[in-house]
Amino acid sequence: MLRRRAIVGVTGPDAGGEAAWQFTRFAVWLAGGHAVRITPKRPRRITGLDGLIIGGGADVDPELYGEEPHPILPQARGADEPLTVYLVEWLIFPLTWAARKLAGQSAAVGGDRARDALEMQLIDEAVRRRLPILGICRGAQLLNVYFGGSLHQSLAGFYVEDPEVRTILPRKMVHVKPGTKLSAVMGDRPRRVNALHRHAVATLGEGVRVAAADRNGIVQAIEHATLPLVLGVQWHPEYLPQLSEQRALFEAVVRQGAEAHRSWEETAPAASMLPG
Repeated sequence: MLRRRAIVGVTGPDAGGEAAWQFTRFAVWLAGGHAVRITPKRPRRITGLDGLIIGGGADVDPELYGEEPHPILPQARGADEPLTVYLVEWLIFPLTWAARKLAGQSAAVGGDRARDALEMQLIDEAVRRRLPILGICRGAQLLNVYFGGSLHQSLAGFYVEDPEVRTILPRKMVHVKPGTKLSAVMGDRPRRVNALHRHAVATLGEGVRVAAADRNGIVQAIEHATLPLVLGVQWHPEYLPQLSEQRALFEAVVRQGAEAHRSWEETAPAASMLPG
């Protein structure tokens, strides 16, 4: 009998996000799963899904963690940032801007409230069913907010050890913490990743711990300490299919989803035979 592919829901915005969806869909397929697109105008419940990926996009509404939106201010070159690095960032800025646009990221204040509501509901259902969840960029932030945490709306002043990097290319160095679930998935040596975000995790949610950070102390990945597999990464692994450790994130979701489905199949018939 042919083995069923794990079905993974992938959330995104109604407008834009086509590139992020196609790259994520490809990553899930490479991992042996089947991706299903979910947007506010194309909603669905967690029923029938074996895993969930909360994709990147517009900033999470600050009202969800009890704050007012802060204005977005342009950032100048840091005093210690080499001029050549600064100029290179400006040269590749069009590529980064296009990546953010195609990913559905918006600078509009208020973000995407319809998407916030949909994803919070999906996260709640997935957590209750103990399904694997991967949060990407905005998705990692929303996971932290779901568990009661908060976000930094501005990272100005955090970039001391290393200059800010905002690029689709793997130029940002992150340090995975040994002994975490993330380290079991992708190893615990320093990794280079991309960076397209403005917000970041501030106060950790209940049961949430830091899985990776950069030299500036900014949280780059989180995970839930007791749930089977709930990971959030601040970067975009879907745009780095050439790196085996980034593919491993999707493989973990698909593998855990397949195991969850087999477990459900084994217990469902027995449960249906119990007296009502």
